Amino acid sequence: MAEKIRIKDIAERAGVSAGTVDRVLHGRPNVSPEARKKVEQALREMDYHPNMYASALAFNKAYHFIVLMPSYESEAYWEEVEEGILKAAEGMADFQVKIHILYYDRYIANSFVKQCQLCIDSNPDGMVIVPSVFEATQAFTTQLHDHNIPFVLLDSNIPELQPLAFYGQDSFCSGYFAAKMMRLFAGDEKWVMIMRLIRHGKVLSKQQENREVGFRHYMAKHCPHTSIVELDLPLGCRQQDYEQLLDEFFAVHPDLHHCITFNSKAYIIGEYLLDRKRKDVHIMGYDMVNRNAICLREGSITFLIAQHAFMQGHSCIDTLFNAVVLKKQVTPVNYMPIELITRENMDFYRRTSY
Repeated sequence: MAEKIRIKDIAERAGVSAGTVDRVLHGRPNVSPEARKKVEQALREMDYHPNMYASALAFNKAYHFIVLMPSYESEAYWEEVEEGILKAAEGMADFQVKIHILYYDRYIANSFVKQCQLCIDSNPDGMVIVPSVFEATQAFTTQLHDHNIPFVLLDSNIPELQPLAFYGQDSFCSGYFAAKMMRLFAGDEKWVMIMRLIRHGKVLSKQQENREVGFRHYMAKHCPHTSIVELDLPLGCRQQDYEQLLDEFFAVHPDLHHCITFNSKAYIIGEYLLDRKRKDVHIMGYDMVNRNAICLREGSITFLIAQHAFMQGHSCIDTLFNAVVLKKQVTPVNYMPIELITRENMDFYRRTSY
């Protein structure tokens, strides 16, 4: 085992005091440029690699991270994202890392702006942000840069905002992949339905919009004779209301056998099909939330595309921890895998490796 290098050894090599070496190692002020240069040269010559975990613990500083994300209903992608965030926080308790989650309503214009101001007033050490509309998000991240507050983007990658890192799927590629997989089992079907959940005339996220763009791009190129029919369902309805809307839709489109939705609520159609005992309609959706998984096992959902929501939440916090607490370099763009889950392989899917 290599001999442990002490601060005293580094000081003797550099010709400075042990206190100066300590200030350089921990990034503290009051070190002259000449002394810093001597210490850094000695560190290179001695091939010194600090124990970052021990240093962070010894520094005894408390850290405050804020997560700004949309409010959500149960059985949603965001529920697993939050579970990952909280699990990551558990593992950082010894380092005095506190995480505070703030929620905004995607459909109330001022909700995001109000929560952004709370974040600025709190002056956190780092943030995880699920972007809202571009203009509001850009205004907020500009303030974060002005205050030297690093931030990680989740869900939507916007490179021009200069985040510390991004976690999420390549949503265009995800939609393109979904269309390619659908073509394999739908063949030259005449009709394909896209089910969208909307509120105030808008879908739930930019990510879902981009998935649909990717899906349509593939279909226009490879399946030009397949017509795409949209079914927009209001967010937050009772199941019986959805059932009535679906009854009406399938009465008008009796020959439609393939559906896709780009959100985590494919079970709305899946549970309807189980209730109606229909086995002639195939559904593709996103996320292994419990109700989707039940429909997948029962056969009313044919495919789910997984995007590792838990892992995304956990990784965002872990990246902040590495960058802010441990002073490590982090990977700026982190695309999640695009995985196709079926009834046959669902028991082998692992939402997390933590």
